[in-house]
Amino acid sequence: MEIEGKTAIVTGGSRGLGRAIAIMLARKGARVAINYRSNREAAELTVSMIEDLGGEARAYMGDVSNFEQMETMVRDVVKDMGQIDILVNNSGISGEHTMVGDITPREWSKVLEVNLSGMFYCCKAVVPHMGKGKIVNMSSVAGKNGGTIGPHYAASKAGAIGLTFSLASELAPEIMVNAVAPGPVATELLTDEEIERMSELTPFRRIATPEEVAHAVVFLIENDYVTGEVVDLNAGRYMD
Repeated sequence: MEIEGKTAIVTGGSRGLGRAIAIMLARKGARVAINYRSNREAAELTVSMIEDLGGEARAYMGDVSNFEQMETMVRDVVKDMGQIDILVNNSGISGEHTMVGDITPREWSKVLEVNLSGMFYCCKAVVPHMGKGKIVNMSSVAGKNGGTIGPHYAASKAGAIGLTFSLASELAPEIMVNAVAPGPVATELLTDEEIERMSELTPFRRIATPEEVAHAVVFLIENDYVTGEVVDLNAGRYMD
């Protein structure tokens, strides 16, 4: 797919990895809808950064774990920008606890609601407005090896892979659906100590930059013969 002139939604696009993806898509000429849940200031900063590059972007509030809010957001994007061509399901959270004995049913449900149900809700809301399109779902190395963030996070990211496979089969060939499964990414969500500790676990002795992950997302959007795939970005930490 030629990205220039297309309309893209990036969920969780107000900061970190989502911001890097949104900016890279804008550099390629896409109109970008920046989804955010509560931090409008951060979302507007992403919009300003894109506009400073000569691109077009708008911020849209909506909780991905609320299907009605996603339907409303999608309708607003279509009204403002036209048909949706690209969806990047980037929104995600980790829980407060990492051990099964400490995770409450409420915490379990919240992580699954945002990371997995939210991904499904966004796809369900967007697909009727897509002709030929691309969907990229953000999974994680934790979805393959369990990770260290907790069983709720690992289960949600493994579920993202299963959802990707199912939608890729159902929606082909008009809509291609793929996933990216990064290891840890150096964003403002991690402390310097966490980055150093995680870096020691990879053969490269460093973790990914947001731009490196965004580059993989763009590859999956631009390539027209890839669907139902999971691109691993973990510097050899996990080899399938």
